[in-house]
Amino acid sequence: MVFKHLAFRFIHTADLHLDSPLVSLALRNADLADQVGVASRSALTKIVDLSLAEAVDAVLIAGDLWDGGLSSAKTARFLKQELLRLEEAGIRCFIIRGNHDAISKVTRELDPPAGTLVFGPKAKTVTFEVAGHLVAVHGVSFAEPIAVGSLLPLYPVAVAGAFNIGMMHTSLNGSARHDVYAPCSVADLDAHGYDYWALGHIHRRSEHRGRATVVMPGIAQGRDIGEAGACSVTLVAVDDQGNAVTEERSVAALRFDRLRIDLTDISEWAEVISAVDSALRDVACAPRAEPHLVLRPMLVGSTPLAWRLARDLDRLCEEAHTVAASVGGIWIDKLENGTTSLGAGISSQLPADLVGIVMAELPNDPALLAALAEAARVLMLDLPPELRDLLGDDADVVAAARGLLLADGSAQIVARLSAGADV
Repeated sequence: MVFKHLAFRFIHTADLHLDSPLVSLALRNADLADQVGVASRSALTKIVDLSLAEAVDAVLIAGDLWDGGLSSAKTARFLKQELLRLEEAGIRCFIIRGNHDAISKVTRELDPPAGTLVFGPKAKTVTFEVAGHLVAVHGVSFAEPIAVGSLLPLYPVAVAGAFNIGMMHTSLNGSARHDVYAPCSVADLDAHGYDYWALGHIHRRSEHRGRATVVMPGIAQGRDIGEAGACSVTLVAVDDQGNAVTEERSVAALRFDRLRIDLTDISEWAEVISAVDSALRDVACAPRAEPHLVLRPMLVGSTPLAWRLARDLDRLCEEAHTVAASVGGIWIDKLENGTTSLGAGISSQLPADLVGIVMAELPNDPALLAALAEAARVLMLDLPPELRDLLGDDADVVAAARGLLLADGSAQIVARLSAGADV
């Protein structure tokens, strides 16, 4: 994209989560761990590279630059090095802290270079000129990890005659995947009088245009399949009339994505393998910005092989890993089976009364449920403290989760009981 008659340009990013713990996927695969482990740092380096290449005037980081306490001296040195690269190029950097890097959580203060400003818990406004145009940047950092009320009343009025930018870490009106932090509405932001709102916190990109341009840039580098899809930072160009034009730019080293593979009416195992092979190779050939792709394929559709897919999913997963390794640049997270039976299936392979016992009676057997509850209690004691509350402390929720796992396990047992069938 070519911009003309520009007043100034800046890059807006957020939620880099440096030193975020490795996800379970990376822990299962040493080679992938090498990629995931440095991905967030690589994203920051690429942001600085992009800033230099585009000769922007400023970089805005709207919270959650790192996770928790900045306890690693290595992280501090890395940050300082990247920020110095910006300063040496004459590029200003503005940082606010969010819930993950709130002031109260930081155990080692970042020592920023002169060209970097880290906003504190009290609102502050910084003004500067670019080619004769006045720019005002307003920011507030989280003092504590939780902010239940709106921070908008803390922000000063717009500076007259300037292009006003507000930096805020907020959940806006809420998101299904994110807790509520510093809630406010887009309409309220739009009415505050600023020209651009540089937001952070929600890991999916969104943009709203009204009187102000309100941008949530999303996470710059996904960390697991829950953050599937393209990730980016936002390059903003402002013209002489104060109009902001935005452009997404990828800085991610790897991308997480889901892949649906339709097996409708497929009745031969060789056809299943062929369908998986073809789907993976098509994805590998498709253009993408990221050098590495982590996939979670989902098998869908009605097929008479649904019973065998349930039984032999591990074998098919090995086939998928082999294909991925042969094309390069693709990793398989795990294979999921969402197929349904069509025609002859497990029920015709096994006695009906046996299927009924496993599928209907076992999941409701009091002795089995009690044994599972005790096994779960012992397992929870062996988990690290931070993982023991994954299901919360609601007994009904835990019981429901146990029931779902038992039902899924019953289906797996029935599939494996059919091992004597002709496959």
